[in-house]
Amino acid sequence: MKPKAAADKKYGIIVVDDHPLFRKGVVQMLSQEPDLEVRAEAENSPGALDAMRRTPLDLAIVDIGLHGSANGIELTKSIKAEHPEVPVLVLSMHDESLYADRALRAGARGYLMKREALDSVLTAVRTLLNGEIYLSAEMAKRMIAEHIGGGAQGRSAVEKLTDRELEVLQLIGDGKEVRDIAAELHLSPKTVEAHRANIKEKLNLSNAREVARFATNWVNEQR
Repeated sequence: MKPKAAADKKYGIIVVDDHPLFRKGVVQMLSQEPDLEVRAEAENSPGALDAMRRTPLDLAIVDIGLHGSANGIELTKSIKAEHPEVPVLVLSMHDESLYADRALRAGARGYLMKREALDSVLTAVRTLLNGEIYLSAEMAKRMIAEHIGGGAQGRSAVEKLTDRELEVLQLIGDGKEVRDIAAELHLSPKTVEAHRANIKEKLNLSNAREVARFATNWVNEQR
């Protein structure tokens, strides 16, 4: 269903994804819709925010796995701070049971797994433009069940990590050293070590080697 608006209105969209082929696929699909117009593309958070400051937009589509100092969760927070009226649809390769809650808490209005058909992107886009929230049926049921069952009970230790700790865990699992993580996230090595220490404590691990082993296994499971 098309958004409730004048028939001749074009909705401006930005697509933010660091995978060019996937980004182009989304852009091409949206461009076939007469009332949708992709006005900007970006591959990282700084590029996205710069484009949004220069271009009037009605919707942002953001990949959660952006590289650099700000991933999709952090970018969503920045978008909502600067452009609270612009709804954000988060796309992800990661399990929605872990990341959808985080995306919604960051201000996103929808969450969609990349493995779903591109048609689902269009459905999600129109849902957000109509002022509604988009979640998969499975995710909606899970969130209702958690709410009825008392929320945080039964959450895994990984789910209890902060957004930044989860990001550090991901990069450790990718095989990166502390200094590389610090450079990528624009943090000091001491701050990264503090995050790693918090991860160790929350996951009940003994040392940095166990953190690395756990992170590697966890990242492999996500793929």
